[in-house]
Amino acid sequence: MAAKTYSMTEGTIFKGIIFFAIPLFFGNLFQQLYNTADSLIVGNFLGSAALAAVSSSGNIINLLVGFFNGISVGAGVVVSRYYGGGNSKMVQKAIHTTIAFALAAGVILTIGGYFLAPRLLVLIGTPYDVLPNSITYFQIYFLGSLAFVLYNALSGILQAVGDSRHPLYYLIISSVTNVVLDILFITFFNGGVGSAALATIISQTVSALLCLGHLMRTQEGYRVSLRAIRFDWPMLRQIITNGLPAGVQNSIISLANVVVQSHINSFGKMAVAGSGSYAKIEGFGFLPITCFALAMTTYISQNLGAKKPERAKKGARYGFLCSVLLAEAVGIGIYIFAPTLIALFDRTPEVIQYGTLHARTVTLFYCLLAFSHCAAGILRGAGKAIVPMLVMLICWCLIRVTYITIVTQFIPEIQVVFWAYPLTWTLSSLIFYVYYRKIHWDKLI
Repeated sequence: MAAKTYSMTEGTIFKGIIFFAIPLFFGNLFQQLYNTADSLIVGNFLGSAALAAVSSSGNIINLLVGFFNGISVGAGVVVSRYYGGGNSKMVQKAIHTTIAFALAAGVILTIGGYFLAPRLLVLIGTPYDVLPNSITYFQIYFLGSLAFVLYNALSGILQAVGDSRHPLYYLIISSVTNVVLDILFITFFNGGVGSAALATIISQTVSALLCLGHLMRTQEGYRVSLRAIRFDWPMLRQIITNGLPAGVQNSIISLANVVVQSHINSFGKMAVAGSGSYAKIEGFGFLPITCFALAMTTYISQNLGAKKPERAKKGARYGFLCSVLLAEAVGIGIYIFAPTLIALFDRTPEVIQYGTLHARTVTLFYCLLAFSHCAAGILRGAGKAIVPMLVMLICWCLIRVTYITIVTQFIPEIQVVFWAYPLTWTLSSLIFYVYYRKIHWDKLI
């Protein structure tokens, strides 16, 4: 059966964006459930120390994975442009080069992640009583690097051509598999945190194989042939040019968050567990932000490829409005129910206290985070990926790290660390707003 794709260059703008964004939303929802299952089951069955071990590795994982995911975003922009312009030959070159890059990146990430784990965890000051379990979780997790890098590349290809439904189906299957295996390994086989990482590897491999199988079976112009997977160097140059800024941006943000995590670690394992629990909840709060940012990148790229700048401009306005309103509504909900939500992971009063403090410091500012991410997605789709990279470098890395480093010397309280997020979201939103107002859409085609 051929995949149902949505051409975002024709028809009602709002309907096209929403129909594309809804599967993205549910896909990201299941991705977050997928990521949360480890923490939820580990926290309830293995205790606070094990939960802290899983939580402490999150930002480092994002640091190493984020770069390659950014390149996949660039690949999606290239595929969208050629797909929107009806150039099937170049679409074929783009998707097979993307897969070749993903395979190479997966191997590099497996080796690098496995051997860097102990050094990075020590470097960020992971509590001593948490460190052994953190290293175990981290190293096993990165043995599955090839699967999750490949899945991100393959799902990005489908999203770039307007098919956001099939990635959703595969994430649902993968998420259910992950939860079942988590429960089986931890509760029935009495496995530790390493078994949670193993469950993640298996379920991610399932989703990658399903996605690859679909792309090999489709009769559309973006069909994948294993024999055609190779590097086309001019195409790889295009992909790197579009994706490198996003990759650097992801790594920069994650690096800054690793610094933030190191300050949180200094407050002990209860702070790590509480803040880590909130981070899982925050992932759900970010869903409207993530799905509209991704939708905007595809929408803008396809419409500029089809030489429809006015349609691109109107769609950008819808994206901003929807993502900001939805994100703020979710933020208010998390603010109100924070203690109950944190308790789902760990009922220890101190863990709940830290997690609730983190939530109630940042959630009312989700609207600003949404605006920044949506603007970044629009600019990437417009071929201006260097702009969000620079904005994030300045606001979310340099200023965030400088603020924490200086202010905590005078006010050594964990809430000072938490405030780094809304303050830097505010700055990035202001800069994006000023830049966006100066865009000449006719000059982007």
